[in-house]
Amino acid sequence: MKKNFLDLLAKEYDCEEKVVTEIINLEAILHLPKGTEHFVSDLHGEYQAFQHVLRNGSGKVKEKIRDIFVDQLTEEEMNELATLVYYPEEKLRLIKNNFADQQKLNDWYSETIEYFIKLISYASSKYTRSKLRKALPEQFVYVIEELLYKTNEYTNKKYYYSQIVQQIISLGQADKLITGLAYTTQRLIVDHLHVVGDIYDRGPEPDKIMDTLINYHSVDIQWGNHDVLWLGAFSGSKVCLANIIRICARYDNLDIIEDAYGINLRPLQNLAEKYYGDNPAFRPKRNSDKDLSEQEALQITKIHQAIAMIQFKLEMPIIKRRPNFNMKRRLLLERVDYKNKEVTIDDKAYPLENTCFATVNPDQPGELLDEEKEVIDKLLFSVQHSEKLARHMKFLMKKGSLYLKYNGNLLIHGCIPVDEQGNMEEMGIENKTYAGRELLDVFEHYLRKAFAHPEETDDLATDMVWYLWTGERSSLFGKREMTTFERYFISDKTTHKETKNPYYYLREDEDICRKILMEFGLNPDQGHIINGHTPVKEIDGENPIKANGKMIVIDGGFSKAYQSTTGIAGYTLLYNSYGMQLVAHQKFTSKEDVLLHGTDVLSVRRLVDKELERKKVLETNVGEELLQEIFMLNSLLEDRYMK
Repeated sequence: MKKNFLDLLAKEYDCEEKVVTEIINLEAILHLPKGTEHFVSDLHGEYQAFQHVLRNGSGKVKEKIRDIFVDQLTEEEMNELATLVYYPEEKLRLIKNNFADQQKLNDWYSETIEYFIKLISYASSKYTRSKLRKALPEQFVYVIEELLYKTNEYTNKKYYYSQIVQQIISLGQADKLITGLAYTTQRLIVDHLHVVGDIYDRGPEPDKIMDTLINYHSVDIQWGNHDVLWLGAFSGSKVCLANIIRICARYDNLDIIEDAYGINLRPLQNLAEKYYGDNPAFRPKRNSDKDLSEQEALQITKIHQAIAMIQFKLEMPIIKRRPNFNMKRRLLLERVDYKNKEVTIDDKAYPLENTCFATVNPDQPGELLDEEKEVIDKLLFSVQHSEKLARHMKFLMKKGSLYLKYNGNLLIHGCIPVDEQGNMEEMGIENKTYAGRELLDVFEHYLRKAFAHPEETDDLATDMVWYLWTGERSSLFGKREMTTFERYFISDKTTHKETKNPYYYLREDEDICRKILMEFGLNPDQGHIINGHTPVKEIDGENPIKANGKMIVIDGGFSKAYQSTTGIAGYTLLYNSYGMQLVAHQKFTSKEDVLLHGTDVLSVRRLVDKELERKKVLETNVGEELLQEIFMLNSLLEDRYMK
């Protein structure tokens, strides 16, 4: 096997000099400073806010501009340059409208190109020339490299460089060059992006976020519970699909289903019109960005009820055939007294209100009507034949995982299920017991198996994907049970409570965090756990940095639905060679506000961890890969060229 590998390697490095040159290159790269990692989580379809944070590098763009130009430009001019980096096409149009004189505009072009060359030179200082070249706009690589590496030491090329810029302007290419330089700057500021879960649900444009990530230069994703719902639906889980549509109806986001992914909801709408009327418990949550007519709101209300009842019915056979899921308490349709409109929970009867049981057979409450079966089958067919959704789900699967060990840190959306004493909770699956890292590995195995076999809709793998959404041992759910039924139909709020896994208070304990890091084979002295999933209530004084810095929770409320609870509009985490910084964000108003007023959405920066010595590529995941490459190149050198 080694011989075959070396044979393949020798085709690319077909002489001793090529091998030696590459070894020298890789060894040198190991001693460069590590690139900047950018962590975000719980985006929940908030595309515009995410785009802005991505474009401004959580403030790193403006920080670089200030480093270079603090003595050269005013605060207003630095803000304008930063905005030009964020939104080059739109900002260029606004700026050009202010110039009536062409010569003055040409002078501005020359000056701005010079600013960008300085900015890119500074932002790329820790990268190789090869890596920088890949980040440059392809059509201008030669021109930009000439300007970047210019030297006027002997003044021989002074007019040469000036002529390059003037020709760009006279040939009408200045806008394209500046736009390319702006996107190059964005790319250089952030070397790698981590999305720590929940791209989908609640917000209006998760599909646009997915398109952005597909085209991003370097990214990984840790699946969130909402992402797994979408993966589950595409993998053949009808109950996951019902949950998706119910959540979209609840938050008035059915456009994602119909318009973004082309899934036909007409059969569901017809069913809803036949059996359901108005119901205050199922009215869509108000969205400040939309004005719904009464007719539209009523239509969504009916759809919401129809899919909720299908969901409750679909859950029941899974619960019954999977006793190890320990979810018998959720068979609530069997505990309803349909005549007296009561449900019995833990030997106590609760009155029901806002009921919508028109399609429920009291003798067999988990049985779908033939019409409901036909509707969910058609919806599943439509989901699995959506070309755009297929592209997004395949990317989510390719770049995603339940957890990630990266540069000494553990990235996980939800939790590691533990008991009150901090011991890893066990779950029995097919006559074997799993806990901790092993349990998460088994969960991921079944998710990938379900995705690989979407034609199998009632197998253990597909059921396990739904369990990840709602099960008590799920690392993504992190609660004892999901009380959706109670929230719709019971006014007594004590029944609504969803008890969190002890992880969520034990993660304040440094010893517990160190124990978890060791469970995943990470150094507890240097590593951190980076979490999303639970919005940090900064408005109430909650600290996102916990356990003496070992735990960092970065869900600060990108989703507008959570911002009244958190008091901010999201956290992002930055990790460069100097250490970690957590950035809190103010509410993002609009791109127009940024363009016109230069406003930004950053607030407090908090130092999480400062490196005692600047971290090098050698100490990262990328460094490990490079060391493997160097080892194989040395093997090739010894085997083929030094005998």
